[in-house]
Amino acid sequence: MGSSDVDFFIHSYYEFKLFGTTLSINTTMVTTVIVCLILLALILFARHEIMKNYDEPNVVQNVVEMIVEKMDAMVENNMGIHAKKYLNYVEALMAFIFLSNISGLFGLRPPTADFGTTFGLALITFVMIEYAWIKTKGFGIIKDLLDPFPIFLPINIISEFATPVSMSLRLFGNVTAGTIMLGLWYALMPWFAKIGIPAFLHAYFDFFSGAIQTYVFGMLTMVFVANRYE
Repeated sequence: MGSSDVDFFIHSYYEFKLFGTTLSINTTMVTTVIVCLILLALILFARHEIMKNYDEPNVVQNVVEMIVEKMDAMVENNMGIHAKKYLNYVEALMAFIFLSNISGLFGLRPPTADFGTTFGLALITFVMIEYAWIKTKGFGIIKDLLDPFPIFLPINIISEFATPVSMSLRLFGNVTAGTIMLGLWYALMPWFAKIGIPAFLHAYFDFFSGAIQTYVFGMLTMVFVANRYE
């Protein structure tokens, strides 16, 4: 097997023009749709099992309840009295990121290995951070931006906009690194090195690292938003 057998780049499947601009349906979009459909299917399956066995909980219901309870507790521990407003978003966000990160296990290119995806997710968090800040402080945010001295205004503004950039780059960099490492392994190693060993690499880069990055992104979202209410 040669290097042509593996390709970890983003490709365009279909291009079309809209208002004079050329748009394309690429690898990231297709994988994102697949991840969302899988997530929706899991949700519908879990709901069906819970409703069917409401009086006598089965394994599926017990597992789902355990996961939801753990997630609820994590959000409540980090966001306190404000947790109720953000429970659904944080849990949906982490579920999407986790499924996206581990999609490489099924031969897909993770959507989170595209900076456009991670930056979009980070922008949503950024808007929530700024909304909580303005809602809590009002015009008092001007005073915060001028602390400790007015000369620090440019630095404080830059630090605000650095939040979504750093969050998106952290997730993007880690997932992309795993994608490239696995791609190079398949492309450059002899055939016998592609038997068995890649399973351990996928377990680390896709599952273990993917879970860690999901947790980090979720924690940063909760902590940054909660801090704006103080």
